[in-house]
Amino acid sequence: MIHVVLCDDHAMVRRGIRNMLSEAVDIQVTGEASSYAEVRELLRTAPCDVLVLDLSMPGRGGMEVLASLREADSPIKVLIVSMFPEDQYAIRCLRAGAQGYLNKAGDPEELVLAVRTVMQGRKYVTPEVAQMLVESLSKPVLEVPHAALSEREMQTLLKIASGKRLSDIAEELLLSPKTVSVYRTRVLEKLKLANNAELTVYAIRNNLV
Repeated sequence: MIHVVLCDDHAMVRRGIRNMLSEAVDIQVTGEASSYAEVRELLRTAPCDVLVLDLSMPGRGGMEVLASLREADSPIKVLIVSMFPEDQYAIRCLRAGAQGYLNKAGDPEELVLAVRTVMQGRKYVTPEVAQMLVESLSKPVLEVPHAALSEREMQTLLKIASGKRLSDIAEELLLSPKTVSVYRTRVLEKLKLANNAELTVYAIRNNLV
């Protein structure tokens, strides 16, 4: 039996994923969480072989859950199920320790296959991501400027581009406004931008938001 924990801040999404997985006789959903804090608490008690994880959640997001599991050398396999486009986030998540990446707009039947695949210790990617990986082997890697951002800097970029104020971002990320301001400065420097307006345009042009 494969024990699965779901982590997504939308209850309807969790319900949909649970319903899809319930059709598989070898998979059992053992718990649900809606935030970083909840999933960390849940993983202390609920059996979990595979964590189905959303990237975008209030406060600390999926990338931080990934980092936390990696730091703890956890054996839990992580399958990212996100609304973010694969060409922007899939490889970044795989590099951060995820075993698989699915887009929420994809075929629901892929979910069961993906859970079984990562449980076997293998990576699961869609044909689109596989093609991206193959192409990266045959031509020079043209890294976009935001590839140089840390996870916290990337979060700051996305939240500013979404129109949030620094004080709101600080509250969501459980950081001080001064610390968020430092992250903003680093993002602007690394992307060679001057202000929040340019930062927002950059995020839109690169399909980050």
